[in-house]
Amino acid sequence: IMVPLNKLKTLKDNWTTIVKAIVEHMKLDVRMNVKGKCIELRTNDKTTNTSSMQKSEDFLKAFLCGFDLGDAIALLRLEDLFFETFDIKDVKNLKGDHLSRCIGRICGEKGKTKNAIENSTRTRMIVEGHKISLLGAHVNVGMARNAICNLILGAQPGKVFSQLRVMGKKLKELC
Repeated sequence: IMVPLNKLKTLKDNWTTIVKAIVEHMKLDVRMNVKGKCIELRTNDKTTNTSSMQKSEDFLKAFLCGFDLGDAIALLRLEDLFFETFDIKDVKNLKGDHLSRCIGRICGEKGKTKNAIENSTRTRMIVEGHKISLLGAHVNVGMARNAICNLILGAQPGKVFSQLRVMGKKLKELC
């Protein structure tokens, strides 16, 4: 797993916790290739779960995207958590000021829209440049992605808020 240069210090600061989580929960071997600036994972005799390699990769990618270490470790512990990253340009090809306005519409004033999406869909969201990363249950990530796509395509934030309220009520009824 390639490590971006701007995340190396954060990775070094949390390396012992990361290694401990992967070794204890997933029973994998892990090492940092300093020359290649990447993290290498491999199975060993103690590895029992076939999906442990994929879950560990998702955990590391979530942490490197900017999620809190505790939220990323939850990917290892819980079966129904998923991590997804998509690009704004995958939804609509925007450039320059249009892309900046779109990012502003997703985040909202003082993070209001971002927090509303996170709270109503029970997900975590990171907006970094033109990439958006989501962490949560599969159904919840789908609802958050729908709301974000509507904002990217130019929907009014008020209309998205009302749709989120309806979705939030349905989620509470299901749980």
